[in-house]
Amino acid sequence: MPYTAFSTKELVEECADADNVQAWQEFVHRFQPLIAVVVLRTCRSWGSTSSSVIDDLVQETYLKLCNNGSRLLREFDWQHPDAIYGFVKVLAANVVHDYFKSQHSEKRGSGQVLTALDQPAAAAVSDPSYSARAIERKILLNEIERLIDQMTDGQTRQRDKLIFLLYYQQGMTAQDIASLPTLSLSVKGVESTILRMTRFVRQQLAEKPRAARA
Repeated sequence: MPYTAFSTKELVEECADADNVQAWQEFVHRFQPLIAVVVLRTCRSWGSTSSSVIDDLVQETYLKLCNNGSRLLREFDWQHPDAIYGFVKVLAANVVHDYFKSQHSEKRGSGQVLTALDQPAAAAVSDPSYSARAIERKILLNEIERLIDQMTDGQTRQRDKLIFLLYYQQGMTAQDIASLPTLSLSVKGVESTILRMTRFVRQQLAEKPRAARA
């Protein structure tokens, strides 16, 4: 059965539980209008109409949904069939609010960024159902995301990080990623981004053991 025939709940569960390119493409097709409108309206409420900022925050919303193996989608509580639309709407708005609050905080000279603790990761330590391998993989993924944040330019950071996660975590090809309307990159552009970031991450991970032995 084609994914266009899936109910919203079936589609979201498929995206959350499997690295399925076609399912994610249908997800973007269904949710892109909602996410784009919410981001645009919330940006305007902050007095911003910058198209580049809007595009970055749309990408950041997808990034939140993809992070940690699509944890937000996997743990979503389906109180009614269309509840996911309200959830995505709130998530997109919060992404925008967090961005502008951070911008205003930096302008006030605080220079501090507050980050929430990853509660599921903390719970994994005490939950025997989590294997040591799963914990190690999560630590590695977190380290990779930290390295990506270090290497990417501020103007393209969220876009590059999204490309990396879609390619390695969701199994999407460069052509699939380039077809996403929020990225505005050619297939060659996506391939170049993946190659550049992969080389950097591998180099940094290889250098860590040598630095520890020094």
